[in-house]
Amino acid sequence: MANTKSASTATKNKKPAAKPEKKAPAEELVKEEKVLEEVAAAPEAPEVPAPEAKEEAPAAPIEVVAPEAEAHQEEPALEIKVEEKKKILFVASEAAPFIATGGLAEVIGSLSKALAKEDRYDVRVIIPLYQDIKKEYRKDFRFIGNIFVPLSWRNQYCGIFEYVKDNVTFYFVDNEYYFKRPGCYGYYDDGERFAFFCRSVMEILSFLNFYPDILHCHDWQAALAAIYLKTIYCFRPEYQFIRAVFTIHNIEYQGQYSLDILEDLFGISYRYQYLVEYDRCINLMKGAIECCEQFTTVSPTYAGEIKDPYYSHGLDPIVRRNEFKLCGILNGIDPDYYNPETDRALFANYNAEDTAGKAVCKEELQRMLNLPVKPETPIIAMITRLVSHKGLDLVKEVIEQALRQDIQFVLLGTGDSMYENYFSDLARRYQGKVVSIISFNSDLSRKIYSGADIFLMPSKSEPCGLSQMIASRYGTVAIVRETGGLRDSISPYGAGGNGFTFRDYNAYDMLYVINEAIGVYHNKDEWKHLMHKAMTTDFTWAKSAKYYEGLYLGMLMH
Repeated sequence: MANTKSASTATKNKKPAAKPEKKAPAEELVKEEKVLEEVAAAPEAPEVPAPEAKEEAPAAPIEVVAPEAEAHQEEPALEIKVEEKKKILFVASEAAPFIATGGLAEVIGSLSKALAKEDRYDVRVIIPLYQDIKKEYRKDFRFIGNIFVPLSWRNQYCGIFEYVKDNVTFYFVDNEYYFKRPGCYGYYDDGERFAFFCRSVMEILSFLNFYPDILHCHDWQAALAAIYLKTIYCFRPEYQFIRAVFTIHNIEYQGQYSLDILEDLFGISYRYQYLVEYDRCINLMKGAIECCEQFTTVSPTYAGEIKDPYYSHGLDPIVRRNEFKLCGILNGIDPDYYNPETDRALFANYNAEDTAGKAVCKEELQRMLNLPVKPETPIIAMITRLVSHKGLDLVKEVIEQALRQDIQFVLLGTGDSMYENYFSDLARRYQGKVVSIISFNSDLSRKIYSGADIFLMPSKSEPCGLSQMIASRYGTVAIVRETGGLRDSISPYGAGGNGFTFRDYNAYDMLYVINEAIGVYHNKDEWKHLMHKAMTTDFTWAKSAKYYEGLYLGMLMH
């Protein structure tokens, strides 16, 4: 008990810890009133942003802004959208400027370049590595690897080379057994050669890890790429979203083979025979039409013509059955490549506004070909393959009647021996009026395009044709028959057009139009106006490339 008491006494005697002095309520009220008065007396905060207030009083100290106000003054962050490029792969048997046998190469080289100008597209082209590819380009090809390609029971070597030009990546498929030969076509094993090429395309995609949105195949040599995509490769996940387009450049060449070699040569199971069988044989063009999502031709008129047995070479039932996915888009030409103002092959350069150089080209062409130098005599030219569908039977029928007038006739081309012999004999009989050059010479063709006055192209059928566009670009007025792309690119002079046309496949209709053109030629003011109209006609790829863009984007939406 004593201890308890002493503890209690100690607790009582112990002073409590010092507490903060409590202010009187009156003093607190006075201080609060003073603070409120100071706040009321202070100027109101300006509504303008902080930077403008800073300009009014630059020397004032930086005020600490409340977090809410700071957040309010910050500009919203820019939203950056990264859109993946649409990937387009062209599969073809030739491409300019590397190797060319006709219009197909020009289309591949020019269309890919036109599309690649848009940053939205990753454009690539794949062709075989032929022996005849120009050495000036070949020396710069870069080897990127090799694979082995299965083709039925074969397992063939495939080298892959790369070259970039005009923002387009070109790939070249190397196999010397198939492609180390002169030229591109005309061999007994063309079916096997291009089957290997198309199967290589499919295998190279996985090697490159490049799976295009659009696989654009051109003519029968590339038709198997579309067929393989929808048969052998359709079960692989990475190939399932590739859309196929097939373009017919000439329906006459369809890739026809015996059904016996479907598995052994092409490596396609007989369960897919129904896709490629037509008229009791393999028809590769028919198979591509059936397998692709869209198929096109190289002019709107030709798209309508191939539904007609007269033009379709027997394939019109297939075209009509699939016409819901058919469209025609007119080809163009590269205005930089075909430019009379800069073309080094010409004797003199000129343009649509100043055509003085064209008279020099004509004079020098006459000298070179040993023709009398006559500025007032019109030169009628043909640059063509010497085959029947180019309208040469019409020319044979009436050319000698046309030669009774004061004209000169120049022909450049090779083809069937019947026509080669005829035009060689014509030149022998009409020396000083007719020159026939049985050859293909690119440099000479430019000199003829620039030096001639009238360009004759009376084709029986013409899917598109580029010669009439090139001639017009060089100020040589075209005479064409209204078929295919000729109808879509040349309009009649009588209707204010850029050339001369006739509709029926008739020699005397053609002769009438030739005489009409000669009559207009002798009216110098009218002819100069017609030349200007021809030279300024828009034959570029700009408009056509937009149509292809619309086609591709429409396919990707479905």
